[in-house]
Amino acid sequence: MALCQNTMKSLKTEKFKGLDFKRWQHKMLFFLTTMNLAHVVKEEALKSNENPKTKEIVMAIKAWNHYEFCYRNYILNSLDDNLYDIYSLCKTTKELWESLEKKYKIDDTGSKKFVIGKFLKYTMVDSKSVVSQVKEIHKLIYELHFERCEINEHFQVGAIIEKLPTSWNYYQIYLKHKRREMNMEDLIQRLRVEEDHKKADRSGGFAAILRPSRRRIRL
Repeated sequence: MALCQNTMKSLKTEKFKGLDFKRWQHKMLFFLTTMNLAHVVKEEALKSNENPKTKEIVMAIKAWNHYEFCYRNYILNSLDDNLYDIYSLCKTTKELWESLEKKYKIDDTGSKKFVIGKFLKYTMVDSKSVVSQVKEIHKLIYELHFERCEINEHFQVGAIIEKLPTSWNYYQIYLKHKRREMNMEDLIQRLRVEEDHKKADRSGGFAAILRPSRRRIRL
C-alpha cells in the first residue's frame, strides 16, 4: 500500500473535467505504463477456479486486488468532483476505463473539426505581437497533429505568412517572393527581426524624420 501511495504522490495528472479526453487518457496510460500496470485497465480481475487454491495463486490474486484498488482510485481521483460522483459507481478499473471511453471518445470525434476550424479562422491582428500570435498558431498546429491531422512544414510556413496582419502587407509580399524555401525556425527568426525593426522605427520615429532634414540643411 505504501508503494501505491508514494506512486500517486510522485506522479500526478491534471483533473479531467470532461474536455480533451484523449490528452488526459494518454497521460494516464503513460503513468500506468511506467508502473507496468496498463493491463489493469484492459483485463478482467484475476480469478481462479482451483479449489483449494495454491499459495502462489492466493498471493497473485492478493497482488491483483491491491493494484486494482490503487489504480481504480487513482483514476477516480484524477476526475473532477462531479465526474468522480458518477464514475465511483464502477466496480473495477476496467469497467471505469471503458465507461469513460464510451462517453468521452464519442465527444472527442468533433474536436478535430473544431481545431481545424480554429486554425482556418485564425487571423492575426495589429494590436498584438506577431511572434506571440505565431506561437498561438503553432499551438493549434500541435493540436491538429495530436488529432492525427498532420500538415507539413511548408504548408505551416505558407499559412502563417498568409495570416500576417494588414500592416505587414509589404513584408508579406516580400516573403512570398523569396525563392529559397523557409522552415518554421527561419520564418519565426525573420518575423522577430522585422518586428524589432518596426518597434525601433515607432520609438524613434520623430528623430528619424528630423535626421534627413538636418542633412539637407547642411548640404
